[in-house]
Amino acid sequence: MARASNRATGFFSDFKDFLMQGNVVDLAVAVIIGAAFGKIIDSLMTNIITPLLLSPALTAAGVDNIESWAPGGIKWGLFIAAILNFVVVAFVMFTMIRSIQSAKNRMARAEALAEPEVDPVLATQEKLADSVNRLTAALDRQQLG
Repeated sequence: MARASNRATGFFSDFKDFLMQGNVVDLAVAVIIGAAFGKIIDSLMTNIITPLLLSPALTAAGVDNIESWAPGGIKWGLFIAAILNFVVVAFVMFTMIRSIQSAKNRMARAEALAEPEVDPVLATQEKLADSVNRLTAALDRQQLG
C-alpha cells in the first residue's frame, strides 16, 4: 500500500515541478498574449482594414460586408477575409521581429564600442615580454640544476 502511495506522491510531485518550470509558464503566457493579440488583429481587420480597402468593391457588388459575399453559394468573402487577416498578421509579426532585431543590433554595436580596443602593438609587446621572462626563468633553472 505504501509503495502505491509513494508512486502517486512522486507522480504529483513531478507534475508540480513540471508545471512550475519556467518553460511551461512562459508558454502559457505566450498563448494568452497570442489569443489577446489575435482578437486585436481580428478587430483591426473587421472594423478598419476591410472597410477601408474593400468598401468600394463591396458597394459595387451590393454586399454589406465581405463575410456575406458568396456568389454562386461559394463563400469567397470569408476566404478573402482570411487571406487579408493572414497578410496583416504576417506584416505585423515581420515589423515586430525586424524592430527587435534592429534593437539587438544597436545594443551589440553599443557593447562593441564600449569594449576597450586592444592595441595590437601593445599586445605583441606583452607577449614578447612574457616569452622573454619564461626563457630567462628556464635558463636560470638550467644553470642552478
